[in-house]
Amino acid sequence: MREPINIQALASFPIDYMGFIFYEKSARYIAELPTISIPDRIKKTGVFVNAENTYVDHIIAQGLQAVQLHGQESPVFCQEVKKACVEVIKAFGIGADTRWEALAPYVGIVDYFLFDTSSPQHGGTGRTFDWGLLKNYPYDVPYFLSGGLDLTNIPSALTITDERLVGLDINSKFEVKPGLKDIDKLKQVLKIIKHEQI
Repeated sequence: MREPINIQALASFPIDYMGFIFYEKSARYIAELPTISIPDRIKKTGVFVNAENTYVDHIIAQGLQAVQLHGQESPVFCQEVKKACVEVIKAFGIGADTRWEALAPYVGIVDYFLFDTSSPQHGGTGRTFDWGLLKNYPYDVPYFLSGGLDLTNIPSALTITDERLVGLDINSKFEVKPGLKDIDKLKQVLKIIKHEQI
């Protein structure tokens, strides 16, 4: 999220997290956390890619409740971020060559994993991965599903019965342009997810 009016509109919806991307190479980059009032029930989430710990701490101090790490951040780095008393979500790209044991060092350190489509560009591909691969996920750490979620495939995502799946990360397929959400589309998808009129 980036645009003040767009943020205010989305803040009235029954969502759990709102993301702000602090990665300069992203088309959705934002330099500072917006000062707009957001309800406490929504966790303001900073998205970072291989950032310096001091920078992450600086942005956390602006009012983040969660941090999503999309680079090659080490378990030690995640542990350092955790000291700031925020939720830590570590993203991993998933594909046919995924080695689940690579996630083992993060178990017991991060609060959640986020499984996105494997890509050298750190997410934002707008493409889905083979969700059947999740059947081989061996750990107890709960996770978010990301990567190309849209109005056509979210009903299928909702049929995944894995109790470790705690949320859907929706982004590019619900945008008018990078950083600007399509409010009407979001109303539609939240009606599907929450089974209630928005």
